[in-house]
Amino acid sequence: MRALNYYLATDPSCPQGIVQWQHGTYTKNANGSLTLTPFGVDGRQLLSDPCNNANAIFTRYNQIELFKDYEVVVDDYSKAQRLNLFAFDGSPLNPMYLAYKPPEMLPTQTLNPTATASGAAATTTSTGKIKRNLEDMNDFIEPLNKNVLRKRREYVNADKWWWMGV
Repeated sequence: MRALNYYLATDPSCPQGIVQWQHGTYTKNANGSLTLTPFGVDGRQLLSDPCNNANAIFTRYNQIELFKDYEVVVDDYSKAQRLNLFAFDGSPLNPMYLAYKPPEMLPTQTLNPTATASGAAATTTSTGKIKRNLEDMNDFIEPLNKNVLRKRREYVNADKWWWMGV
């Protein structure tokens, strides 16, 4: 999965931004590079340009990416595993830190099955809608952050400090 945020504003009174999201499969190439191949029907792009459009523009997005190199290291400051990616031209990208162990990955299949890349539904019901099944909710009993490496701590309760000082 790859999610990108871009801030494009050249005029502070007119903020612009792009959010791109896609997921798919990756290939380790013989020369040490990585190729990310997204599922075309799942990628999305959100363009916000309030000075030129009253509403944000939400479209499909599909772009194969090549990373010239990558390295997995332990960050000197945080002591967390860090993934350093280098773009097709060798320029470094923002580092990514391991948050879950084992890593939680999206499935290597489409999340939005459609018959065509244009978005036509693969299957439909008589109303064209699919209802959620509450019986499947048993799969979500475990907390979503059970494997997170760094859990947030609770804020300090000032009442506890007051009673310790008395």
